[in-house]
Amino acid sequence: MVVGELTQERDLVIIGAGPGGYHAAIRAAQLGLQVTLIEKGEIGGLCLNEGCIPSKVHTAAAQNLHRLTGMKSMGIQTNDATFDMATLQEYKNATIKQLKQGIESLCKANKIEVIKGEAMFLSPDKIGVENGHQYDTYTFKHAIIAAGREKKPLLDIKDDYLTITTLWKLDVVPASLILYGNDDFTVEAAMCFRKFGSEVTLIFPENEKDFTFDDSINKELTRQCKKQKIKLIKDVKVKSTNYFDHSWEMEIESAEGKTQTLMSTHLFVASQPEGTLDGLGVSRAGIELNASGAVKVRDACQTSVDHIYAIGDITEGPLLAVKAIKQAKVAAESIAGFQSEVDLTFVPRVLHTIPPIASVGFTEEQAKDAGYEITIGESAFRTNGYASILGQKDGLIKTISEAGTELILGVHMMGEGAIELISSGIVALEMVGREEDLLFPLFPHPSLNENFLESLEDLSNKAIHKPPSIKNSKVTL
Repeated sequence: MVVGELTQERDLVIIGAGPGGYHAAIRAAQLGLQVTLIEKGEIGGLCLNEGCIPSKVHTAAAQNLHRLTGMKSMGIQTNDATFDMATLQEYKNATIKQLKQGIESLCKANKIEVIKGEAMFLSPDKIGVENGHQYDTYTFKHAIIAAGREKKPLLDIKDDYLTITTLWKLDVVPASLILYGNDDFTVEAAMCFRKFGSEVTLIFPENEKDFTFDDSINKELTRQCKKQKIKLIKDVKVKSTNYFDHSWEMEIESAEGKTQTLMSTHLFVASQPEGTLDGLGVSRAGIELNASGAVKVRDACQTSVDHIYAIGDITEGPLLAVKAIKQAKVAAESIAGFQSEVDLTFVPRVLHTIPPIASVGFTEEQAKDAGYEITIGESAFRTNGYASILGQKDGLIKTISEAGTELILGVHMMGEGAIELISSGIVALEMVGREEDLLFPLFPHPSLNENFLESLEDLSNKAIHKPPSIKNSKVTL
């Protein structure tokens, strides 16, 4: 290792060039700061190169395959449609390359210095960056940590199983696939590979008795898994796993003590954040962590060290790129001297399943636990005219409001277009919207948006495309 002779000075250093890191770098450069962006791997980080984008290339392909099934009724012949995983991998790699080149061009246009290497804190105002045999040190006025967190598999298995990154690198469709976990990526993968043709078994870890959405979405998701012939096994303990003769054998035990043995050609194991940040040297910088090992941050993403900020998975809260991107802009703006803060109360949760899922705000159970008296409005996609035209009639939209005040508390969707439709719910919650605020505007016709309108109207028993409620058939204005 060659040690640099001089310590170099920098204005703002950002550790990690994933979604959070490069958004922070560009926003800071827009505001006139001199920015140094440090990345040990590829620009775009894990999200672009191995995680989020590769997974969404696969789910987009699966969704397109799904839509083909209804095209024959519209006069479009698709009998000869086939799927080739190798071609999808080529498309995935081309997409990643294009997006990466776009980020690199933006960094260049914004005069951002990009350094390849692994950074670690040496003190509260000094970092070392190692790249092979080269080692340089830098002092800085401000720093943003956007390095993400290491992840630990839910099972301790010696043989090579599929992970959240290697799953999307398969060049063949598994004949059979066991997925262990019930997080969002695992649920997406289950529906994706089932559509590609794999026999899929989705296994929930011990004490995980259901999906983790609003109960109405959980029921619809369970129905969809059954409809798509995905085998669901919930709340089990894994007794053993063995790999031999190109096949996996897994022995599981139910909560009632019954055991069974499952066989598959491929095994995927979900992961959870690792509780250590030793590689970054945060202790040498004096940065405080919470009990789970995440960095504590304030509203403007400052750590316990005022001039060091942290964003993304390394901080408390959901492990979502949408959180990292928002935090990135807030951190950059704060460093540049502007008043800026992030509020994670209404973080949207979306899944690119078949059909898609989108959720924001309180679930029914959470609202009740928080002490609210609530009103529920639901509308099924099968009653929506445009969903019928598209042949995508599965799913529902559910809206939750506070009884009396009519304050919108939560919006939950599963159906075609849900990921785009949820934005209306997010804006309503952020603007402290009430039922009348959302019922007053005109909704385009025919459109999937009208299903959201129907769920809102159902809060006061005014939904047009729904039979009168048995409990209350009287409409009030």
